[in-house]
Order: sequence, then structure tokens, then C-alpha cells
Amino acid sequence: MSEPVIVVGAGPVGQTTALLLARRGVPSVLLDRRPRRDAAGSKAICQHRDVLDVWAAVGAGHRIAGEGVTWTTARTFHRDAELFAETLDEPGRPAFPPFVNISQSRTEQILDECLAETPLVRVRWGHEVTGISQDDAGVTVAVAGGAPVRGSYLVLCSGARSEVLRAGLGISFGGRSFDDRFLICDVRADLPGWATERRFHFDPSFNPGRQVLIHPCPDSTYRIDWQVPADYDLAAEAASGALERRIRQVVGDVGHELVWSSVYRFHSRLADRMRRGRVLLAGDAAHLLSPFGARGLNSGVADAENAAWKIALVAGGHASEALLESYHDERHAAARENLAVTTATMDFLLPPDDAAARTRHEILTRAAADPAARALVDSGRLSEPFWYVDSPLTTPCPDRPFAGRPSRGRVPPPGPGILVPDAPVLTPAGPRRLRELARDGFLLLVAGPGPGARSAAAAEPAPVRVLDLGPADPDGTLTRTLGARPGEVWVVRPDAHVAAVLDRPGPAEVTAALARAVARPV
Repeated sequence: MSEPVIVVGAGPVGQTTALLLARRGVPSVLLDRRPRRDAAGSKAICQHRDVLDVWAAVGAGHRIAGEGVTWTTARTFHRDAELFAETLDEPGRPAFPPFVNISQSRTEQILDECLAETPLVRVRWGHEVTGISQDDAGVTVAVAGGAPVRGSYLVLCSGARSEVLRAGLGISFGGRSFDDRFLICDVRADLPGWATERRFHFDPSFNPGRQVLIHPCPDSTYRIDWQVPADYDLAAEAASGALERRIRQVVGDVGHELVWSSVYRFHSRLADRMRRGRVLLAGDAAHLLSPFGARGLNSGVADAENAAWKIALVAGGHASEALLESYHDERHAAARENLAVTTATMDFLLPPDDAAARTRHEILTRAAADPAARALVDSGRLSEPFWYVDSPLTTPCPDRPFAGRPSRGRVPPPGPGILVPDAPVLTPAGPRRLRELARDGFLLLVAGPGPGARSAAAAEPAPVRVLDLGPADPDGTLTRTLGARPGEVWVVRPDAHVAAVLDRPGPAEVTAALARAVARPV
């Protein structure tokens, strides 16, 4: 591949795409229309454990986690009563907590520092892409007031306002927008007991008839979101002193500082295609989600990882362009799941009609004492990695069927299509973490003798490693978490998702699973 991959948009999704491509030896050029990085406000603050794992692979995960605020409990209230507290699942022995809160601007700064350390990424500010054309050999972008840029492939990470570029690719962006707005304030205050919890309030006394969400952030700062009417005027409320009163109703009579404020409107939209030839759409350029559940940025990073390993294999000659079509198959399915989850949340927060409003009122009234009603309260199902169980790259296992979307705060049992649980492992080169090891390329986990796995791995055109669970997992933590049975071979993809679980396979079966995992004819 003589030309770099073009990545349009230098937000966290574009940054992650470029860093992951560089990790696989693929050069890229990162274009952004802004003259420089702008660092205003908290924006997307909730970084999921599995996204921190991705960022750890490019040198940023532990830094982001170390600076952020850890929380493991999500509390939900109706008026003055707590309805339930959701504690998040911890499968295996993960390297990171379930969620870390840190401002998007600080996350971008850390990723920028990682970008500065790799010679394989060129960052160009002040490059507004106005058009995309492609041929059999590559992609060319037109740049406002500048020379065109040529690349091999393109990942469009330019955010929600990508309508001109989407239209030029013949891609629609259907969905809907919600009328109510949400006011965000970053408030610095000393609030003992609030620093490790997310709090969601339905119909509180300090915002009657609507909702309030409170998230802890670093430096004793709290991100507070109020649902407000469509005609809400932030400037007028600040000028009248009503904004100050609004904040005091939440934090109480304590000293505080308003660090940043903004008003935003929610959208639920999805591109009809996430791949057009050599162009892949990722993040908000491909899907817009309401933020309850923290699925926007987290799903965008999953887009980036899925795109990067597939482009790297195709560019390196180890897979055909059929593998790129699986990017649309997998990530469009993930976006549809996220859209369904977040739209259901918004319909609960903003009932679309009187009947839905009455149903919600009944559920909230009963939920304080009725566990069945409590399960129906929707304050946002928290972000989770998507399961590629129906992907064309996944080999089904009849003994490990997918049971469907798990209950809130839980993860599906390990199996084909599921992100592999993390745990420490011992390798001949020393101790590693399983997900870190998996992200180096295809990996075969062998539970017992695995001659079929070893001979199949040796015959693959791209490097495939074999890890024997016996010596790698001496205390059995990983084996128990997987539920691995003697003689099984687990095929793990470069994004740490399980591609297949094979029972005592011969070389031909392992080869077939590996072929399917890269969209090669079996």
C-alpha cells in the first residue's frame, strides 16, 4: 500500500482510528477542518472499561483511567425516593473499572500526545474536506482552499455535521430529533458521598416534571444535565440569576463554581450504509444516539477498532475487500442495537403520548416497592460491547447459543461473537493481559492438547498465535470465566471478540473458522 489511509475528523474516534492503524503498521493522514484543538466543556465523559482496553493498546488507556473518576454504581431516584442502585458486572479479572469519567477534551489531549509519538500519523488542522471521490486504486478528497489529498482508504469520523459528505456518497441519515433540550453545567463543588456514583432523578423537586442526571468528574467537578423545555434560553436564565438558583437546588448551600454550560438537543439517526467502496463511516458521522447510557463515544471507538484491523489486513494483502463489507454488517447491527436501546430510553424519559405518560407514571409510582416495576424503569441502559453472534465472520457453536440481550449491568456468557473476558495470562515472553495479547492479531486459545490448532496456525498467510490455557492460566481464573472445556479451541479476533469455539477440532476445522473470520471462502 503506497498511499496512507485518510481519516477525516480529529475527535476521539478519528484519533483512535489513526492510532490503531499505526499500531498495525498502516500510515494515515488525519484531517480536521478546525484550525486547532478546542478544549471546551466536558462533552462525552463516560469511558467504558472495554474502550479503555482499546486505548490501552495505543498507550492511552491507563493514563485516561488514572486521571478519571471511577464509579461502579448507578443510582436512580423518583422524586425523593431511591428506586434502585445498579452495580456493574466484573467478569474475569479486568484491568479497568466498569466506567471512568473524564472530560472529552482531556481524553483528546492524551490521545494527541500518543499521536505525537508515532511517525505513521500526520495530523493536518485547517483541512476542511468538501468532497470525496474514489476509484479502484484509492480515494481522493477535495480540501477547501487547498490541494486534494490522496489515500488508499478513508474513514469518515467528522461527526454529526457530515451531511454534505454523506450525501456525496449517496448515504442517507434517517431518524428523528427530540423537542426538549438538555442543559449541561460543569459545576465544581465539594459534595461528599457523590464522587463515585452516577445519580439519575425522575421528577425531582428541583426540576419537577422532568429529569436530572448527575455525574462525578475529576477535580471535584460534577456534570449536571437538566431536561428543559424546547424554548429554554440559557443566556436569559444566567442573566436573571435563575441559573444560579437552579444549581443551588441540586448542590445545596455550598460554595461552587460554574466551569462550563451549554444546551443541546437529542437526535436518534443512523446512516443506511456504513461502507461505500473504500470509505467507512464511524462515530457520529454514522449514528447519532441520545447520551443516556453513554453509548455515543464508546460505540464510536468500537467502530474505529473494527475498521482499523480490517483495513490493516486488507491493505497488507492478508484478506480481500470482502472483509470491509463485514464492517458494515457488524457495526450497522451494533448501531441498530444502540439506537433501539437509547430510543426506548428517550421514549421513557419523554413519553410520546398521554398513554405512554400514564404508563410511565404508574411504573415509577410502583417501583419503590415492586421489583417487577423497578425492572421497567429506564434511566439509560449503560454502554456495553456489541455481540457479533450473527456476523458472517462468526462460526456458530450449538453448545453455546446466544441467549439474547442480558439484564442491565450484566454481560453475555463467553462464546462466539462475544468480547472475550479479560484476565492476566502467562506467555513465554512474560505476563500479559488476555485482551492486550489478543489485539496483537489472531489468537487461538487451546484447552489441552491442540495439534490441530498449531498446524492450522502455521499454515495461515497472516500470523496466528497459539496459547495453551494450562500454563497460561495457572490459577484457572480465565478457564473458569470462559467455561472452557477440555479439547476446545477458542478463535479470538484482533479486536478480542471470539470468532469461534471448536470442540476437539482437526486442522481443517480450525482453518475454516480462521477463513470465515477474515471473509475468505471456506
